[in-house]
Amino acid sequence: MNKIYSPNRADWKDVLKRPTQTVADIEQQVNTIFKEVQKEGDHVLKTYTEEFDKVALDTLRVSEMEIEEAKTQVSSELKDAIQLAKMNIETFHKAQITDKIEVETVKGVRCWQEKRPIQKVGLYIPGGTAPLFSTILMLAVPAAIAGCQETVMCSPPDKEGKIHPAILYTANLCGVTQIFKVGGIQAIAGMTFGTESVPKVYKIFGPGNQYVTVAKQIATKYGVAIDMPAGPSELLVVADHTANPVFVASDLLSQAEHGTDSQVILVSTSKEMINAVEKEVEKQIAKLPRKEIAQKAIDNSKLIFVIDDRMAIDLINEYGPEHYIVCVENEDFYIDHTMNAGSVFIGNYTPESAGDYASGTNHTLPTNGYAKQYSGVNLDSFMKSMTFQKITEEGIKEIGNAIEIMAEAEGLQAHKNAVTLRLESLKK
Repeated sequence: MNKIYSPNRADWKDVLKRPTQTVADIEQQVNTIFKEVQKEGDHVLKTYTEEFDKVALDTLRVSEMEIEEAKTQVSSELKDAIQLAKMNIETFHKAQITDKIEVETVKGVRCWQEKRPIQKVGLYIPGGTAPLFSTILMLAVPAAIAGCQETVMCSPPDKEGKIHPAILYTANLCGVTQIFKVGGIQAIAGMTFGTESVPKVYKIFGPGNQYVTVAKQIATKYGVAIDMPAGPSELLVVADHTANPVFVASDLLSQAEHGTDSQVILVSTSKEMINAVEKEVEKQIAKLPRKEIAQKAIDNSKLIFVIDDRMAIDLINEYGPEHYIVCVENEDFYIDHTMNAGSVFIGNYTPESAGDYASGTNHTLPTNGYAKQYSGVNLDSFMKSMTFQKITEEGIKEIGNAIEIMAEAEGLQAHKNAVTLRLESLKK
């Protein structure tokens, strides 16, 4: 791992650089695939599935028979674990339901806000080297609570043309309405434009590699909303002498094993902690089944020593981590002063993997510094806030003259007339 001691603020941008490509590096390929899918639909989806996933498919949609078969292939132990996680995620997200907000701004002018579900949502579930069925829980559960009418899911097939049984089981359990065997850029394009098989959706959710992230960003040019630019996974741990280096190393590796382009960072005011964690990482990584993937991510990762808590928190806010673990004596200082993070995990016994699976919070979070302006997925991500107003005769008298004056000042005579005519009718 790369050790960095007391970096100057002027160098922070380089020190905290992510190991990812830019939108410009990938955009041309994304645009090409988007145009092809827009023009030729299913044929292009199947062509790219054969090219990238090495399987030729007759049909893209997962059948009821495949779902029923998947149910028999998932162990009862895993089903119980999924059910526990689902229950906790439901509990946390149901608590986010808010009532209608209503107020009379002046007498006779009643304004209120209500929330409505997004009718058609698309979920992208990565396959690749790990079947992320947990992401279905994080997306389909709040979609169901919100009341979304149509939940479309895309996930890449394996070389046998199948989707992992746990993915199909979880999707069915959570009420996903349609499942398709398609991944990557082409899946995002399919949900953006709609094809003969894949429905067009209003908003696309879900993490993915750098290509999927850019594809989601390009989708917004075609009138489709996205949850956020969620790319390769990342974790920052801040730890002092009170942290357990064994735990810290395990947390760093838990994110490093996601992919070769993942990034993990340790920030510490203790050089002894940095050295102890480095040794633990070397010891633990040797036993991991995904050692080669984790090692490449660790090679891109940083161990950063800073002189005090103030410097540490400034560095952390500059980075804006997706996942952020706080294992320090003065934890209140870090909690109170953290401005930019996707999800925060506090204390020696709060591993990041708890949030990934079963504590109840959502693990679909902003990466690549987008925690500075984006929230992680929550119940409101699947809803729209709509405002309503009703004005009585008394109400239009109260605010009418102010509207006339303001409209005239802006040179919008028709706006003024819409009020003037009403006021004059009341005088008669």
